Amino acid sequence: MRLKKTLALASTVCLIPLGYAVITYGQQNSSPAVYNPYPPGILPADLNSEIARVLREIDVIEGRAIQRWHSLPPPTRLPQRPGPNPPVLQGTGTESIETLGELMLFDKNMSPGKNQACTSCHMPYAAWSGPIPSVNLTIIAYPGTVHYRAGKRTPQRHTYAPFFPVLQYNQEQGLFFGGNFWDSRATGYRLRNPDAEQAQGPPVDTQEMGFPDTACVAFRLTQAVYRPLFELMWGKDSLDINFPQDTEKICATPGGAAVFGGDPEPIKLTTEKRTKANTVYDDWGLSIDAYEQSVQVSNFTSKFDASLKGNYTMTADEMAGFQLFNGKGNCNSCHVDGRGTTLNPGQVDTSTTATANPPVFTCFGSANEGLPLNPRNAFYYQTTPDSFGFIGNPYGFGYRDLGMGTFLRSGFGSGPNPNRNWTQFAPMVDGQFQVATVRNVAMTPPQCSTTEAGTGQPYFQKGFFHNGYIKSLKQLVHFYNTRDTSFAYPVTSGHCPPGTIERVTCWPMKEVPNNLDTTTGMLGLTDTEENQIVAFLQTLSDGFTSPYPNSDTFTGSCMTCNPATDPNCSPSRQGNGELIPTPPLPPCASAICDVPPAPSPPIP
Repeated sequence: MRLKKTLALASTVCLIPLGYAVITYGQQNSSPAVYNPYPPGILPADLNSEIARVLREIDVIEGRAIQRWHSLPPPTRLPQRPGPNPPVLQGTGTESIETLGELMLFDKNMSPGKNQACTSCHMPYAAWSGPIPSVNLTIIAYPGTVHYRAGKRTPQRHTYAPFFPVLQYNQEQGLFFGGNFWDSRATGYRLRNPDAEQAQGPPVDTQEMGFPDTACVAFRLTQAVYRPLFELMWGKDSLDINFPQDTEKICATPGGAAVFGGDPEPIKLTTEKRTKANTVYDDWGLSIDAYEQSVQVSNFTSKFDASLKGNYTMTADEMAGFQLFNGKGNCNSCHVDGRGTTLNPGQVDTSTTATANPPVFTCFGSANEGLPLNPRNAFYYQTTPDSFGFIGNPYGFGYRDLGMGTFLRSGFGSGPNPNRNWTQFAPMVDGQFQVATVRNVAMTPPQCSTTEAGTGQPYFQKGFFHNGYIKSLKQLVHFYNTRDTSFAYPVTSGHCPPGTIERVTCWPMKEVPNNLDTTTGMLGLTDTEENQIVAFLQTLSDGFTSPYPNSDTFTGSCMTCNPATDPNCSPSRQGNGELIPTPPLPPCASAICDVPPAPSPPIP
């Protein structure tokens, strides 16, 4: 489908809920109206059909996981442990807990409407990121169990996320490292495992899976077909919790509903039962982490990995891109691969990459790359109550995404900061977001051979960076290369001066100008060199040495375009047909930008 045609239809399409029959707390058989506060042209026209497609694909993968579970020989549980050894399940213990995590990750029942799994936003064929091209092109964040509440950021890739350490502040360097989520709010402070704590976020996120109480996960697990596997791994009585009679009604009502009055624990459990439910919630996170750490997800099977072992020879452009990545492009300063970075003419990088411990291509830190505010983000428009009385963003375009800075202040749209000693550093990290691994940044479904438009090949549209403003790898590299050159203009997105082209010769002003990463911005790369770095990034997609698990489940349509008739059919101008003008911006809301310690200088 042509991209412009898709947007044009959005203004007339009739948006209806997809199998969403939520029971409002205390009220049987009610079906809320669809929440649609969006102006015409914001939501993609194919949103309903695409959500339905992804749910069918989720069912396929969940079915495969169930079959794998049933085919596993049961692990051996020794009746008596010899000596001081821990209680290890011998034989298939590893496969069992990884399979349990997979079953949880693809379980649609883990949402009030039983219509949203973790993988609704993270599918294997998209490198465990957003699976709907039209969403990646437009509204960025994915609708949750309530259609059409949506979050504010792009879904991060699950691959290699378990490699991030517990969030810590390095006093010598004055930098934070570790954590999960774009703002690092899954710190790992309690489980000592950021990835497991990340898995505990979406089930109770009001804009995502949306349970009103963490105990709803334990309740739904008692009904899960894979309950015997959970009890095998975590104890035969682990789910023996006597839930109140109204638990189903509560868990079928989305979080944030006015009927709860802000109560974070509307399921009334005794202290003992609440403790048990909390333990189940921890086991939920740890099981999902086991799967995401497994070779089913993070498996080092790219062309780059093959080249380390001499099983693949990079093309001339790929090798040139690799050298630029480690040199003139300065990518290796943050997306480290264990080698030195060549910055000065005449330097020769003679370091080598370890093959026994392949690089993850991240420094595990955070940075502010100076992205413009993206007016297509659905979050800005959620300023009115939905049918449950919930308002997603009362500040509208007064919202500014300060990333880690908001988290350290325990601010709106983030999570509580568990370390009071970190709060003082909030002004130092305003605008910073996690330095994601570049592994699998270019992964697409097999039938969509690239992320780049206008190459003559069908492509899979992605959204890059935390707010999805960048629409191709070419644009991504070009942004790093030219952000602070004469292409920078004091305008907002959609208002580039006549004679310029947004994302090509015009970069709108930065949403958060504080703490800017100045290792990029003026790299002096030629157009050819930019393309060579893109060629190298494409060598980092897993699935080269062996098929990537479940990458065959994509049943959607790749995008195509004709450069002869569409001026935006190129990697440089990709997505420009969907640009909309940013409205006049109010000042940053005081509830965000005046929370102490206040940003310095103030955020406009």
